[in-house]
Amino acid sequence: MFNNSEVISYLQANKILVMKLDNAVDAVGKQVAEQVKSIGAGATRALFYTSCFTDEYNDVCLRQKNEDIRFRDGVYRLLRHGDIGFEMLKVYFEELLKYKTAQQLEYIKKKLVTLNVHIAASSLTNAGFAMAAASAVRMGLNLSMEISALTGRIAGGVVGAAALYGIVQRAADSAHRLQTQYPVYYSALYLQNLEMMYFLIEPVMQRASALDAQWATEENIADIITRLIR
Repeated sequence: MFNNSEVISYLQANKILVMKLDNAVDAVGKQVAEQVKSIGAGATRALFYTSCFTDEYNDVCLRQKNEDIRFRDGVYRLLRHGDIGFEMLKVYFEELLKYKTAQQLEYIKKKLVTLNVHIAASSLTNAGFAMAAASAVRMGLNLSMEISALTGRIAGGVVGAAALYGIVQRAADSAHRLQTQYPVYYSALYLQNLEMMYFLIEPVMQRASALDAQWATEENIADIITRLIR
């Protein structure tokens, strides 16, 4: 197999990655259920590679190979830069606020004040406000989900490999959902090689209904920022 064994070996061998992911997202518990899900997802994804031997399903094989490579590259970025949660949030706010005027940004800021949320933007430019909003949200988030919540603290071996590869499948599923729900944000993350890392913040974004922002008014945006912070 191409790439899938490489990703499994990389995840198993790289203890730093485990430590990084330990602090990457919110704790979710229910480890036994998550273990079963991860094993099943990983085993299913590995079986999909049998499509590589048939021309009819070659597109499935090629898609998974590309996802594996992009997941590996996303992991490298995680190891190099650490807080990619902030990076993904910044991309989100850059897209959300791209076409807002200074007056609209001022309205959002004033609305946030009435909600007791303060954005420390030094200037009301789109880039400055996006950076400040991402910082405020990142500081308010409890990004501490342990990787054990995804793998169930599974030991090495065949079962452990299937569960670890299940993380790749979850990342791919999360990226596909984002592509459907908010294609502009997906494309922006893709350009930054971050779409396969979106699964790390997806639970937070879903709880805040953050993907509804593509149709949001300034008042709605202020409410989304507030929900993300709180």
